[in-house]
Amino acid sequence: MTGTGATGGARSAVEWLASVAPDPDACRWEWERNPHGVALLPAGRRWDVLILPGELGYPTLDVLSRLVDRPGPVLADFGDARIGFFVPPGTAARWLGTGVRSAGSGTWIVVPYPGRATGGVRWLVAPDGMGTLNDTSLLELAMHEAAGRLAGGEGGSPGA
Repeated sequence: MTGTGATGGARSAVEWLASVAPDPDACRWEWERNPHGVALLPAGRRWDVLILPGELGYPTLDVLSRLVDRPGPVLADFGDARIGFFVPPGTAARWLGTGVRSAGSGTWIVVPYPGRATGGVRWLVAPDGMGTLNDTSLLELAMHEAAGRLAGGEGGSPGA
């Protein structure tokens, strides 16, 4: 993380994420003491999440990583079945895509503590603490390219 160091970046990311909680101080306190290292946070305030099946999400992240220096936050769930891309708020209400789910206003997601390993949900790209999100136009482009590769037999799953 440029300029802040890993510890400062993780601290900034914690502050940014917790800011959406109904009680940010209580959220941080519980989050830091929770042995699972996760918090349930509301989507739709500072970010929405587009959730792709893992077999499309990983290739999409690969393509997106070639398009931008550093993608916005990206989560993987238990067993890598789903990959969640943090996008601008309001995106979930406008997004249509086969097999793509979304979390926006009125929904909550499980979010791991940045910089700490958990036994399940984990960051593939942790938040930078400055509010950087994935650009929806570039994400859509990356999804189309990844889907095209999968249809052509060039894709694969992690570790393949």
